[in-house]
Amino acid sequence: MSKPALAIDLGGTKIKIGLVKGHAVIATTSIDAHSANGLRERLPYIKDAITTLLDQQNISLHDVEGLGMSVPGIVDSKQKRILSIDKKFGDAPEIDFEQWCKEAFGLKLSMENDARSALIGEWKFGKAKNYENAVLMTLGTGVGSSAVIEGKLLRGKHFTAGILGGHFIINYKGSQCNCGNKGCVETEASTWSIAAKARNSKGFSESKLSGEATIDFESIFRYAENDLLAKQLRDESLNVWSACAINLIHAYDPEIVLLTGGIMASSDKIIPYIQQQTDAHAWTPWGKVKIEAASFLSTAALLGAGYLVTNDKY
Repeated sequence: MSKPALAIDLGGTKIKIGLVKGHAVIATTSIDAHSANGLRERLPYIKDAITTLLDQQNISLHDVEGLGMSVPGIVDSKQKRILSIDKKFGDAPEIDFEQWCKEAFGLKLSMENDARSALIGEWKFGKAKNYENAVLMTLGTGVGSSAVIEGKLLRGKHFTAGILGGHFIINYKGSQCNCGNKGCVETEASTWSIAAKARNSKGFSESKLSGEATIDFESIFRYAENDLLAKQLRDESLNVWSACAINLIHAYDPEIVLLTGGIMASSDKIIPYIQQQTDAHAWTPWGKVKIEAASFLSTAALLGAGYLVTNDKY
């Protein structure tokens, strides 16, 4: 019987830790990320959380196959290093994770970009399971992407292939993005940019959004039916995400596009709209690309990271 794997999903707000066996996350815990302070200072807390999790499950490190890490950045999955990361965990490229993993746990390490990890989880166990050509699009703090083409996970020579969908330029006159470019998908419609966009919009003072302590997509979708600015921001965002999906379809030729991330709490509005737009505007003479919500909205990256521990060929 195969051993379970430990999996870590480095989020900007929470660091999720899971014990993964096959298609299931059998136990989870999390700690605050404090990502602005770097990752090195969080490593002892990650170690403690893993130790506690294993103790609770009566599992020793000898019974664990290895550790997989899902990372919100550009990852060299061969050398097990973070090459570049945007705003969160700024010291991460300086850390030797393989050495840390060996010293802390005596385990082998796998590392991958978080969107790729999530797609692996969906491709092996979720809605992309029966597809050899699939794309994942994450809508959350930022916008991420990943692709499987002809049964192969797309990485590229420099490990950036497929994952920079959030930095497709869709408004060359737009605001500056964290990446240094202008008018990226993230700049136009993501959680990190939407509050400033709302506050700088005409009519903000008359909008119900002005009374919100936190302006996010939950409040925008909640007010959209009866608030002109919220409706405007919702509709603009839906069009931005649709444009991103169409760009991903044109770039990677998938049969299915899966959407995941925190914003998908409003999937009942998002999925039908993007499906309608891709049906109308994506150049796919062979047929229509399916747009669906991912199966594992909160655990796909853990599943994918765990899978990579025991499947080195990916």
